[in-house]
Amino acid sequence: MDFGKYQYQEQKRAREAKKHQKVIEVKEIKFRPKVDEHDYQFKKKHIERFLEDGDKVKATIFFRGREMAHPEIGRRILERLVGELAGRGDRRDDAADGRQPDAHHPEPAAAEVASRRNTPPPRHR
Repeated sequence: MDFGKYQYQEQKRAREAKKHQKVIEVKEIKFRPKVDEHDYQFKKKHIERFLEDGDKVKATIFFRGREMAHPEIGRRILERLVGELAGRGDRRDDAADGRQPDAHHPEPAAAEVASRRNTPPPRHR
């Protein structure tokens, strides 16, 4: 087999592999501590749709001004969201303090793969 034929076959394999790739995006949904029930449900539906499409979701609570004095309100919103999305994937807390506490929800297939890999130990606060 000559080198030209080898190069052609490698290019062909690379093209074929590229067809079957799925690019996973991280979608971010921002909540406020004073989120209304309808707005909460609307954003939760978006999160469910993103997870069904195979994307990862980062839910963030955005505090401003005096809202910083009550981080438990934001924590309650995140806990409620995680509870309602319990069967959709696993949850990972990245930051629980500051102006933007958040929780990540990878799609279920990625969660299974991550559990098989060596995952770093959880951070203690």
